[in-house]
Amino acid sequence: MDTKVLQGSVVAITDNVAVPLNEVLNAVRVVKTEAIEEINPLIITQASAISSLPVDASSTDLMISISKSSDFPGDKLFEEFSRVLKPGGEIFIHQNSAVAKETSKSSLERKLLVAGFSDIQVVQMAESQSFGIKGKKPTWKIGSSFSLKKPVKSLPKVQIDNDMDLIDEDSLLSEEDLKKPELPPVGDCEVGSTRKACKNCTCGRAEEEEKVQKLGVTMDQLENPQSACGSCGLGDAFRCSTCPYKGLPPFQLGQKVTLSENFLAADI
Repeated sequence: MDTKVLQGSVVAITDNVAVPLNEVLNAVRVVKTEAIEEINPLIITQASAISSLPVDASSTDLMISISKSSDFPGDKLFEEFSRVLKPGGEIFIHQNSAVAKETSKSSLERKLLVAGFSDIQVVQMAESQSFGIKGKKPTWKIGSSFSLKKPVKSLPKVQIDNDMDLIDEDSLLSEEDLKKPELPPVGDCEVGSTRKACKNCTCGRAEEEEKVQKLGVTMDQLENPQSACGSCGLGDAFRCSTCPYKGLPPFQLGQKVTLSENFLAADI
């Protein structure tokens, strides 16, 4: 059988006083399926009494935990596992406890996820009362960043051949669309000395004349306003009850009286 030298270092921890070397090697073979030789693991016993591992950061390729207690390893040691493992390094947790087996599996898987490990898998062991869980530290480091390259979407190229049937735009128009719009008739009001509105007046002169007729004011009075009392031009507040200019806006004597644009508009 071909053998392969394990590159890097292996660290094994246990809460027991002593652990056989063969048990550590068997745990290594579970993770590293190929045959391995020249392995010299660092074994730390009674690790439940320590809070940090005497190992440099990012210096370990494989971390192994062997325990009979479901309370080992603690949360602090999971932080240490992530610290000492190299990016891409692997971890294997071997539990020899038959108490609350399924609960222990779920708890360990959750702790590995919280610690940042990926590719977490449950490994079936030869012993019925034991189980193993392995995971991998991501290759990226915490705080690293990279740019996202958005794919450039090019517009599709359309080739137009001379033989292609093109739609005539005029064919899309109906007979109603081709009809010219009817413009309103132009006013033919007589502009002269009389300034008389036409029959079909659309400029508003007919309405002004009708308003003037109701007031009883002649066109001559509008063109050349005169006042007997001298107060007609000041407005309705100063006009007498029989004033012919009552209802018209104030004006200056001798000046043509003009009606405002909203003079004919209803007050309500």
